[in-house]
Amino acid sequence: MMTTTTATAATSPTATGTSTLTLAKSITAGLRRSMRDDDKVILLGEDIGKLGGVFRVTDGLQAEFGTGRVIDTPLAESGIIGMSVGLAMRGYRPVAEIQFDGFIYPGFDQIVAQVAKLHYRSRGTVRMPITIRVPFGGGIGSVEHHSESPEAYFAHTAGLRVISCSNPQDAYDMLREAIASDDPVMFFEPKRRYWSKGEVNLEPEETLPLSRARVVSPGSDVTLVAYGPLVATAKNAVEAAEDDGISIELIDLRSLAPIDFDTVAASVRKTGRLVITHEAAQSGGIGGEIAASITERCFNWLEAPPARVTGFDTPYPPAALEEHFLPDLDRLLDAVDRVLGRPNSLSDWED
Repeated sequence: MMTTTTATAATSPTATGTSTLTLAKSITAGLRRSMRDDDKVILLGEDIGKLGGVFRVTDGLQAEFGTGRVIDTPLAESGIIGMSVGLAMRGYRPVAEIQFDGFIYPGFDQIVAQVAKLHYRSRGTVRMPITIRVPFGGGIGSVEHHSESPEAYFAHTAGLRVISCSNPQDAYDMLREAIASDDPVMFFEPKRRYWSKGEVNLEPEETLPLSRARVVSPGSDVTLVAYGPLVATAKNAVEAAEDDGISIELIDLRSLAPIDFDTVAASVRKTGRLVITHEAAQSGGIGGEIAASITERCFNWLEAPPARVTGFDTPYPPAALEEHFLPDLDRLLDAVDRVLGRPNSLSDWED
């Protein structure tokens, strides 16, 4: 259903055309556009209304759409998700914000036991068009429970779509697709990239399907797979390796459930080598699933075992130590050397 609004271009400069936006403001623009297009879209979360969210992503939306559509909730994630389930069952398209990644666990039961299963439990008669926004990952110097990467818990849960954007254009496009989807979507936003800027076409003629990966830069020697906050780090690795005569094909995964294995496999059959990186701990992570699945699909093409560059199997460290925890340029290039059989941190090579 279309809805009219009294807002003008002066109050919303991102209404049409192409603009230079931060990733955070691209999400704002996506929310605004979705709410204008469909009056069944309702936002709910902690401090998202009057304050505009702790990252100011929802700034101005309550003033434009009212307290009935941009709802400040109590500090209760289980209540936020439970309310979203009820709204979805009544025909609305709720967009729930979880203020920080580490706060999502009180809502975990509702997500895995209700949101992910009601469509199947009802034999398709009940849909759950819920989008759950989760600022995730480290790099902002924050305290405990504010820098976690819980995406693998939800990628493991059948019935959920799990996606992550890495740039302003994808933030805008993918959020709008998520809200329009009849499937429940976990939308993981790389909070340390909120302030990165880019050109955003607010009227794209076509967008990449939500479940498709993107080849960011073509290459012939190594396939490097990243998503969310580490795509920018991976781009730096591509440029640095090029100076050393190494051609890396970079893939932005975008969708973590389902994973676009066809795009990754096509690249690995060309390069023969695979490196995967993510901020989450290594054990039980997305990287292990990709390594195993690509080995099954591409065993005869692989010239070396896949390599993973991840966070460590420890709780997220204090802010003073997070630069040692997060995958960086040196660790990515070391993994590239490893799959190429060059001297690396795990080899016995000597100068």
